[in-house]
Amino acid sequence: MNPLLAALRGRLVVSCQAYPGEPMRDPETMRRVAQAVAIGGAAGIRAQGLEDLRLIRAALDLPLIGLWKDGDGDVFITPTLEHALAVAGTGADVVALDGTGRPRPDRRTLAETVRAVHERTGRPVMADVSTYEEGVAAAEAGADVVGTTLAGYTPYSRVGPGPDLDLVARLSADLPVPVIAEGRIHSPEQAAEALRRGAHAVVVGTAITHPATITRWFTEAVAQDARSG
Repeated sequence: MNPLLAALRGRLVVSCQAYPGEPMRDPETMRRVAQAVAIGGAAGIRAQGLEDLRLIRAALDLPLIGLWKDGDGDVFITPTLEHALAVAGTGADVVALDGTGRPRPDRRTLAETVRAVHERTGRPVMADVSTYEEGVAAAEAGADVVGTTLAGYTPYSRVGPGPDLDLVARLSADLPVPVIAEGRIHSPEQAAEALRRGAHAVVVGTAITHPATITRWFTEAVAQDARSG
């Protein structure tokens, strides 16, 4: 196993991203957020956007999982080889990309993309998948690590209010590569349960780094209590 991935075993990676149009959608802000979660004990950072990645890389020595969200098609997480090579060029330690079975914009297969990233950059690849079958296929395609990032975010995957821990458990038991639990992990208890289910590491984003959503959880709970009172 890649030593960098081995260093993340049993630990927390924090996703430092903001949605387009939000006040925090700014590379300098994301750098500061990454520094803040590092103080809190994050073992690694996951971030998107070339400038975000460059600034975070310059500020922190933690393992950095990089991606580039681009385009309005179904596949928009590091959608092409060109995107993947650019992510590697920022200094990101791991290149994350869409690992589903959907067609990629550059018409390359997942295996072709993974192989090219390995050959041209030497970087490990994280494949973001949404189903068990996609996880198996991603590992067979050469991905170094598989993430459950897209579970519930494709039209054909199971949607739930929380993480798909059953998917985490199945993939962790059956794949020859590490599995990272990611997606709708909203509490420390869910993060710990993902590790108990076999996850190599856990990525948490919204529940730590997205104040608009966190505030909404509280305001809705308060409003509901007020109505019931």
